[in-house]
Amino acid sequence: MSVVESARPGPDASVSASGGEPGPVRLDGRLKLVLVVLLVAQFMLAVDFSILNVALPVIGEGLGFSLANLQWIATSFALCAAGFTLLFGRVADLFGRRRLFLIGLAVLGASSLLGGLATTPEVLLIARVLQGLATAAVTPAGLSLLTTSFPEGPLRQKALGLNGALMSAGFTTGAILGGVLTDLLSWRWAFFINVPVAIAVLIIAPTVIKESRPTERPRLDIPGATTVTLGLLALVYGLTHAGEEGWSDPLALTALAAGALLLIAFYAIEAKAKAPLVPVSVLKRRNVAWGNIAGLIAFLTETSLVFLMTLYLQEVLGFSALAAGLSFGVLGIGTVIGGSIAPKVIAATNTRTTLIIGGLLQAAATIALIGLGETATALWLLLPATFAGGIGNMLVIVGFMVTATTGLPDHEQGMATGLATMTQQIGITMGTPIMSAIAATTLDIHHGITTAVIINTAIVLIGTLTTALYLHTKSPA
Repeated sequence: MSVVESARPGPDASVSASGGEPGPVRLDGRLKLVLVVLLVAQFMLAVDFSILNVALPVIGEGLGFSLANLQWIATSFALCAAGFTLLFGRVADLFGRRRLFLIGLAVLGASSLLGGLATTPEVLLIARVLQGLATAAVTPAGLSLLTTSFPEGPLRQKALGLNGALMSAGFTTGAILGGVLTDLLSWRWAFFINVPVAIAVLIIAPTVIKESRPTERPRLDIPGATTVTLGLLALVYGLTHAGEEGWSDPLALTALAAGALLLIAFYAIEAKAKAPLVPVSVLKRRNVAWGNIAGLIAFLTETSLVFLMTLYLQEVLGFSALAAGLSFGVLGIGTVIGGSIAPKVIAATNTRTTLIIGGLLQAAATIALIGLGETATALWLLLPATFAGGIGNMLVIVGFMVTATTGLPDHEQGMATGLATMTQQIGITMGTPIMSAIAATTLDIHHGITTAVIINTAIVLIGTLTTALYLHTKSPA
């Protein structure tokens, strides 16, 4: 099914592997505009994940949040962004990807304005919940518009490479921008900055992106949607609560157990459902299963490594929050380069080889950080190591996105990108509390960070090994 007008068959058309329909073999002017619109939206969402981290203490002071409730500014967003993403990914398939994309952007713009104008903790938390729901809708809808706009092969790989690069650069930019806006203007601008971007995309997107929905609309799998959403909410809540209270906290353990049971129930429901939210046959595909495992490990390790290095820069070297954020500029450059070269590496080899190369590079760069000392000269090691690690991590992320969405027809791309987005959100949520708990096992913060870096490296290597053993892909034609 064609998503954009310029993707119709023509003299430059080729056959799409996913849907069997002709697709463009090179970017024309209209497809470039589609790509820009979708990438701007995804970049804005990535910035949103990290832009408030530096500003949390200032927000708490300004609105009267208690110290115990301050974490809910981040947690309320993460719960909704991760908990509803798979559901909204499937809703996009059934009811229209462009429609959900535009609705989500409108909600994001309105909730960002509400957050910037908030004068009480309750209003701010409502805004964060709405931002999380908007992110859960826009991310899979935007990604599925991206994958269905470009056929499998070099064009899709290039689009996903640029998307991955800008997404990771967005996380880094958010950390830097949050510090700059808070220091120079006000924390409120961390919300307001979304509004003009959302308005611009809302104006342009309807003119270049066509609607995409099935001619016959199956019924939404309500039992499956309910169990997976509640399961993800419980899992994310358990992870974030464990990060705050420790991994022995009864409430965290109860939430994690409930999440696991609900996800098991979801799998059982999907095996019997007539119109499942996620067909079990899709979950059993090697490229979907092992591709998502590789993606989970990539997001878990790199985002938590940024947390560890932030802790190192501030607690060991005594950097300010803004200086620590600026130090990750080279990581952002590395991710942009990694996203740019990933499609070329995939074209020259295949996705499995790209995942292995990226994993080994990320592991080597991460283990090098055990050599960090307690003086500012450590930057001579930290900066090149995070740069190289960013390249390696982005090779894995692009390889994961290509792998996890390959071989599926267009009408299942929302579901596939919903799974991939869920993987991303869970990885981001899991990483920090796990590495935080490891770093806190000793009173010597530097020693604790070093231990966490070693374990982080081991997790990367485990992911690379499982890819090498269990993921089998064909070399590109």
